[in-house]
Amino acid sequence: MTKADQYREALKTCVDWDAYMMQESGLPGPRGNLELAHVVADVATAKQIDHWLTFDASRAPVNSPKEFLAFCCVEGLGRLIVEGQIERWAMLRRCASDPRWRTREGVAMALQRIGDADMDNLLSHLEPWLSGNWLEQRAVAAALAEPKLLREPAQIDRALSYLDRITASIAAATDRRAEDYKILRQGLGYCWSVIVAARPSSGKRLMERWLKNDDKDVQWVMRENLKKKRLQVMDAAWVKKFSK
Repeated sequence: MTKADQYREALKTCVDWDAYMMQESGLPGPRGNLELAHVVADVATAKQIDHWLTFDASRAPVNSPKEFLAFCCVEGLGRLIVEGQIERWAMLRRCASDPRWRTREGVAMALQRIGDADMDNLLSHLEPWLSGNWLEQRAVAAALAEPKLLREPAQIDRALSYLDRITASIAAATDRRAEDYKILRQGLGYCWSVIVAARPSSGKRLMERWLKNDDKDVQWVMRENLKKKRLQVMDAAWVKKFSK
């Protein structure tokens, strides 16, 4: 029996899910209990998820056991959307701007659940986020930089076009001291490598255009991606050419 199976069995007879989840959360600490979070997102009821949504940053500070409840419910929103509760999209988008980094990661996981079920649906719903704030754009990039979602060439090309638009917004930014801007910039430091490795033929062409851009933040993003081993495996000579 896997750890996930053990959690499923425990939850079947659990009277107080909140207490159990906080006890097993792994928080405070560097790593929350992802195995339990995935199981909770799989099996929690809509009523439970709505209850955990009340644990905002003031009630459940970052890295506290209570934040684990928020993290689980955000990932659970992805499952509810897959099941047809499309009205949950608005809440999921709001959660992308949560001040807690772990809760924002829950958004990326929720989006990946949706993409795993229907990638075209995910891409369509994420397009408006490209005109959103820095954290919403970061959620798009983080969600799409997932190898298991990058299967169909047309979908990968669309994902690349989204990264292209997000990078253009970085290049056009005027206030670069904002913390949310820095979070997006940091995230883009790996996203390009994941999606380009999945579709080298079109990915390299797009990335080359940004590699030639003289914006300092764009250059940092591109250099960070060139350091990733997946690009070395994809085309070591190409990486060497643009790493000079």
